Amino acid sequence: MTSPIEKLREYGYELPAPKPPVASYVPITRSGNIVYVSGQISSGEGGVVTGRLGENMNVVQGGNAAELCAVNILAQVVHMGGIRLEDIKRVLKLTVLVASDPEFFEQHLVANGASNLLVGVLGDKGKHARAAFGVVALPFGAAVEIDAVFEIEG
Repeated sequence: MTSPIEKLREYGYELPAPKPPVASYVPITRSGNIVYVSGQISSGEGGVVTGRLGENMNVVQGGNAAELCAVNILAQVVHMGGIRLEDIKRVLKLTVLVASDPEFFEQHLVANGASNLLVGVLGDKGKHARAAFGVVALPFGAAVEIDAVFEIEG
């Protein structure tokens, strides 16, 4: 059976070192079996993916940025939360913020980048409720920011 880390590698990713908070918050909190991950922006090895959907980015580029957010979320769970991906019982909810031109209406398609990666890596445990919003701007000019809620085993 392929582990979640191996599945993540099939997408071409390794879990990065998590980004430290840049303001007055913690990146992850836990209450019982529920884990909350603070918003993770679209950043990877090349730095922050910046732009606004419908202005200088298309849906495919936005989906790729959302995928990076999902990888960063998983990195926070593992590195900051001390939780193995195998111990995730379920992804409960994602909130996806997409920097968008006012005439861009496909935030839900951008959000699919994160949703598809989580289901691909975690299987049915990755299926979740979701909200996707268009916003004027995000920190550091990021194209996408996503926060998440997980249920974990024991």
